[in-house]
Amino acid sequence: MRPENVKTTAPQAATPAIRRNQLPRLDLLYSFEAAARTLSFTRAAAELFLTQSAVSRQIQQIEADLGTVLFERRHRALALTEAGRLMQRAVSDCLERLRDATASVRATTAMRQVAITTTPGFASLWLIPRLSRFTATHPGVDVRISATLEVLDLDRSGIDVSVRLSALSRAVGSVLFEETVTPVCSPQLLKNLSLPLKKPADLAGHTLLATDMPQGQPLTMDWEPWFRVMGLPDLRMKNTLRFSQYSDVVAAAVAGQGVAIGRLPLLAELLRDGRLVAPFSGAVSRFGYFVTLGPRSAANQDAQDFVRWLMAEGESAKIVCA
Repeated sequence: MRPENVKTTAPQAATPAIRRNQLPRLDLLYSFEAAARTLSFTRAAAELFLTQSAVSRQIQQIEADLGTVLFERRHRALALTEAGRLMQRAVSDCLERLRDATASVRATTAMRQVAITTTPGFASLWLIPRLSRFTATHPGVDVRISATLEVLDLDRSGIDVSVRLSALSRAVGSVLFEETVTPVCSPQLLKNLSLPLKKPADLAGHTLLATDMPQGQPLTMDWEPWFRVMGLPDLRMKNTLRFSQYSDVVAAAVAGQGVAIGRLPLLAELLRDGRLVAPFSGAVSRFGYFVTLGPRSAANQDAQDFVRWLMAEGESAKIVCA
């Protein structure tokens, strides 16, 4: 006997499976929806990047599968039949619901990302050593750095933030900091009594470490603001080692290979910990680093947070170098 006061629940009927042969193919439904909305096989074909004849054949295939006519073919015009209007309402509703559900799923699973473009030197010497301070306060944010000398189109490249070295007179964006330049070398090179570095003219006996410049520009272009302030516009150093990247110039200076022009505050950490020394005083250059936001950053709160963090780090760098 069944115990009293015990409720029983009837098992729920399983949802019947939707068989593939019960529905037209999805690509045919796309063509039908476009043709029904525009009432034109030609315009539907243009939307779907198909030929007019291909769309016409797909509509005929749906009609054959359903066993009914969906369009009245009039002279240079189309009209939906009663069956066509019924199918249009159902197909449009289903595709819209599928679109909205897809967008919702993508929004909840999309990776939070900030994409930055900058020069290789700025990335390796200044940004990357500080980056852990941003990621520590923004867990779950994927930071993507494109370190290149190429100036990228922020919209087409999907970039949120650009940090670029620019002449102060031609700059676009917000200034992160202006640049100060001064010769730098390893402490060991400075202690070498056979190659003194007591006065600026002593540079003539040393190796110049330089970055390759665009055709027509001198290798000493980075040095010119400092040479000008020191009153040494015609100074020539003993020989030259040239590199494609500024970060390699700095590595060569740390290794004692010669004297490089140091860009501050990019090299502030290396000077502070003693891996590099500045034997002479510096000079303000005509350049600075500028921050620009791309169009897509307006909808990216993490990108806006990154720029606020970047500007705060820039202010701290100015204080350290003051």
